[in-house]
Formats: sequence, structure tokens, C-alpha cells
Amino acid sequence: MDDQGQDRDQEQGLTIESPQQYKALSHPLRQRLLLALGGRSATVGELAAAVDGRKSTVAHHLKVLQEAGAVRIVETRKVRGGSEHVYRRAARRITVAGGGAGPATALLGAVAEECAEAPQEPLMVLRHLRLTADQAARLGAALQDLVNEAAEATEGEPVHGVLVALYEHAAGRD
Repeated sequence: MDDQGQDRDQEQGLTIESPQQYKALSHPLRQRLLLALGGRSATVGELAAAVDGRKSTVAHHLKVLQEAGAVRIVETRKVRGGSEHVYRRAARRITVAGGGAGPATALLGAVAEECAEAPQEPLMVLRHLRLTADQAARLGAALQDLVNEAAEATEGEPVHGVLVALYEHAAGRD
């Protein structure tokens, strides 16, 4: 696939909806690998260094993510009598379909690990608002636009995680 095709696929996003995909994203290391990839490509060795893991472990988890459609091999290089794969996220934006606490718990666990290791204090705000359905829809669209329109700096700049959540609070928990 050419670079334009890859960019187009990345812009479309990936919706996690199959049991295989949920399972692939349920492991904190796999989530950390996706976060480490961000918008860049990397080899198993580069990712192992980024997440402070063993190459064999990282390779296994990348295979699971590849089978779930979350990452793809974008290049294969010949090195010292073997081959080395270069991986990239299948999409910049990954969304989780449906409800349930399992995927959210897994995602928030991975984010919590990243925040604990962040070099600066992360910005975290939880606010409960009373909104009409129309207000919630407009706020959700505005948040989605804000994330989609955020310009990325050049390679070499620090990577920042952005987690956006808008959900209706469970009844009776006011």
C-alpha cells in the first residue's frame, strides 16, 4: 500500500467491535504498544525499548494486535540473515463500539499506567454536567472535532496522550 493509502486508512479510524478485538485491547501491554506507536512506525526492538519489555514478549503482543486489525506491517527489512518488520497502527483513532465496563476498564488501566510514568503532572478533570440530549450531542461533536483538528508537531517532539470521554451518568448516582 502506498503512503497516501496508509494515510487515508489511518484517518478513517478503527472501531473495536469483535470479541477478538476486545480481547486484543484488554491487555495493558498491548494498549501501551498502541500508545507507543502513536502516529509513527517502529520495529519490535524499538517498541521493546519504548515499553521496557523483552523483544519476544513485544513480538507476541504485536502479532495479537495485528490479527485483531489494530496494527499492520508497513515494511519488512533484511537484517543479518533474517527479516525485521516495521509496524504501524492501523488507525490513528480507535473507538470502542457498544457499552460495558470491560473495554473501558482496560483502556483506563493503560492510561493510568501512562499517567503514573508521565514526566509532568497530567491534566485530569472529571466534571458531571446536567445536559439535554441535544447539548450532549453538541458537546460530543465539539470534543471529537477538537481532537481531530489538533495539529501534530514534527517527529522528535514529545508524544502526548489525549483521552476524551463523554458518557451519561448512571441513573440514581446523582
